[in-house]
Amino acid sequence: MALLRQVAADGEPQERRNAGVERADRDDEDLLDAYSRAVIGVVDAVGPAVVSLGLSGERGPRGAGSGVAIAPDGYVLTNSHVVRGARGVEVGLTDGRRLPARIVGEDPSTDLAVVRAHASGLPFATLASQAPRPGQLAVAIGNPLGFESTVSAGVVSAVGRALRGRDGRLVENVIQHTAPLNPGSSGGPLVDVRGRVLGVNTAIIAMAQGIGFAIPAATASWVVPRLLAEGRVRRGWLGLAGRTRPVPRALARRLDLAASAVEVLQVVPGGPAEQAGVRVGDWIVRFAERPVASIDDLHRELTEWSTGRAAPLGVVRGESPLTVEIAPVEAPADAARDEAAR
Repeated sequence: MALLRQVAADGEPQERRNAGVERADRDDEDLLDAYSRAVIGVVDAVGPAVVSLGLSGERGPRGAGSGVAIAPDGYVLTNSHVVRGARGVEVGLTDGRRLPARIVGEDPSTDLAVVRAHASGLPFATLASQAPRPGQLAVAIGNPLGFESTVSAGVVSAVGRALRGRDGRLVENVIQHTAPLNPGSSGGPLVDVRGRVLGVNTAIIAMAQGIGFAIPAATASWVVPRLLAEGRVRRGWLGLAGRTRPVPRALARRLDLAASAVEVLQVVPGGPAEQAGVRVGDWIVRFAERPVASIDDLHRELTEWSTGRAAPLGVVRGESPLTVEIAPVEAPADAARDEAAR
């Protein structure tokens, strides 16, 4: 009897283990099914708003890209590098229609542009109001190599990146993600599981094999109205490049700072920042006595500030706060554009 009890006792855990494995397999299948349903739901909701862009130059067709409609009356958000220099633009919809369009405006500093198709009542997507978080699901939709409505999925890997584009320009406040991108996907949306646009995918980052990058919706939210109003973003220029970084809690409490600040990555020789004494490694925390918690905050302040007018710039160097006087000047791209228009 003792032997039988021992066999029964030994067998019972084995049965429970088998049952546990079966439950685990079912749980994995349920998770994969839920993941698939989430991606399918995103594509069903946002896919009709994703468009292809056919571009032509002086010598005929010059390439293609992607975009996402953000209003029913034909306004499409895409990358600046996609449409730059194009003489003609055609918007292709998922229902097969090809619509003539025009470039409303572009902002090379954020690699964003708006084009308008000659149509109304188009399906459109909504920009997310909250910043993405590393680890969250992200779905990229675009037209790589001319294959319309191509979908790839991954996760947000990091936010607040500052990376150099193929033309040498430093693109700030970039989302890094794992949804694969290919030529032609530039300008398409990166979307969350609720169908909100987290950012606009860009393929201009050099050495980006296997890594996706997107310009955040928060950046687009303040760039787009300015493009609609003036065709460009007028902003003061400080002669520096930076990235949004979290501030250590103890330092934030001691100096009464926001939870994040702008870390200076580059200071342009001869620019306002160098003349003011700003150094690489400084953290910008205030501009004109207003708190600065991100690159977007700093850009917004510079769009409202008169060029040539000095402003106090609050920085933290090491762990010591200091204030310098800096006079923003007109951004070189704006100055060159104005000169060409004269």
